[in-house]
Amino acid sequence: MPDMSASAGMAVTHLVPLAQEVDQNKVTPGVLGFIVFAVMALAVWGLMKSMNRHMGKVDFQESPEARDEEPRNSSSAPEPRRG
Repeated sequence: MPDMSASAGMAVTHLVPLAQEVDQNKVTPGVLGFIVFAVMALAVWGLMKSMNRHMGKVDFQESPEARDEEPRNSSSAPEPRRG
């Protein structure tokens, strides 16, 4: 069985030059930033689908029964309270 620490050490020595090529003054979001953004995008997409479904159920026209319940004499204003 080969020694795993030796092969890991060799892999690290090959990756060190690649790591030095990265600009030290540049900050990137990386994989975690992409995952957080993707989760937030999926959440917004789900909320928009839910809102569309709920808005489709809303009836914007007034029913005839609601119009009959309103008082017929709307010209008389209620008396102000005294006191």
